[in-house]
Amino acid sequence: MAMIGKRLSPGDPFPALRARHDAKAFDALEYLSGHWGVVLVYRGDWCPFCRAQLSNFQRHISDFERTGVRVLAISVDSEADATAMVKRSQLTFPVLYAADPDWLAKNLGAYVSDDAHGRYVNSTAFILDPKERVVLAVYSSGAVGRLVAEDALGLIGYLQKQPAPALTERHAESGFPVPRGHSI
Repeated sequence: MAMIGKRLSPGDPFPALRARHDAKAFDALEYLSGHWGVVLVYRGDWCPFCRAQLSNFQRHISDFERTGVRVLAISVDSEADATAMVKRSQLTFPVLYAADPDWLAKNLGAYVSDDAHGRYVNSTAFILDPKERVVLAVYSSGAVGRLVAEDALGLIGYLQKQPAPALTERHAESGFPVPRGHSI
C-alpha cells in the first residue's frame, strides 16, 4: 500500500476531479460549485464496507438535498461494476467510475492498494464548502474507517448555522489549520 501525494487539509482547494458517469465525462467541481459537497472515494463494488457506506448516504439523501448538500462517489471501477453498485444500492447521487488510482493518490493523498482486486484507492472522503475548499478530509489505509452520513450532516449543519464561515485558515508560522478568527 502506498500514498503517493500530499494529503488535503482544511482550507485547501479541492482539485479538479474528472471521471466517467453515465458513459460520459463528468466534472465534479462543476457539479459541486456553489454547494456544500461530500465526495466519497470508495474501493470498489466488490467491497462490502463501501456498499454499506454508500447505502448509508443514500438513506439520508433527502436530508442532504434539504440542506443544499450534493453528494458524489468515485472509484476505479469499470462502468459495469459502477452500474451494478448503483442498481444494487439504489443510489440516486452521481457515482463516477474509471478513475485513475495514481491520479487520485497524487492529487487527493489517498492510499492505493494492489491485491487480488487489482489496483484501487482506499476509502477517502471529503466535505467541501460552497467554494470547493476542503472542510474535512477522512483517510483510511484499509477496509474500515470512513465518513458516515450522520456525521457529515451534523458537521455541515453546524457550519451552515455559523454567523461567519467557521472554516479554517493557516497559522502564519506553523501552517497548522486553525478556525478562522482563532489563534494558537
